[in-house]
Amino acid sequence: MNIMLFHSTYGLRPAVRDAAERLRAAGHEVWTPDLFEGHTFETVEEGMAFNDGVGKDELLKRAVLAAAPYSERGLVYAGFSLGASVAQTLALGDEKALGLLLLHGTSDIAANASVDDLPVQLHVAEPDQFETDDWLSSWYLQMGKAGADVEIYRYAGAGHLYTDPGLPDYDEEAAEATWRVALGFLESL
Repeated sequence: MNIMLFHSTYGLRPAVRDAAERLRAAGHEVWTPDLFEGHTFETVEEGMAFNDGVGKDELLKRAVLAAAPYSERGLVYAGFSLGASVAQTLALGDEKALGLLLLHGTSDIAANASVDDLPVQLHVAEPDQFETDDWLSSWYLQMGKAGADVEIYRYAGAGHLYTDPGLPDYDEEAAEATWRVALGFLESL
């Protein structure tokens, strides 16, 4: 698979590069665009402030430009938290998208979004302050209405970005379970 993997609001941290290496070791080709142009952050608040300064439209423009050279091949879009939001937006707008792997995040869905049985897998903490139960229920229904084939995996007691060993949210057991399921998902595409 060709995978476009987007980073979280912390920026392109070692955990994202490590995730890309894990995916490459499983036989996938992976790109990790740096939407923050070299900036990384120690706290979610710093990252969110930077993201707000860049703006959603500019961030999406950077993501589209990063994916464009590879989209003809058919991409699996993937991302962490903010990056998952970006990945979702791109996948729902790319008729050649082969799949969507969301780690720790989702995004709003355009009312006219339409895909043809797009395989989608979401991994989130339970509870998660950014992905509440009510939000996820609504999101799931909207994704189904758009035509996506969605699987959701919840990890009780894990922190929001539980796959990043450099953050306080890290949960090794939940992270390893996520990667086992995610790699199986990618193999099925």
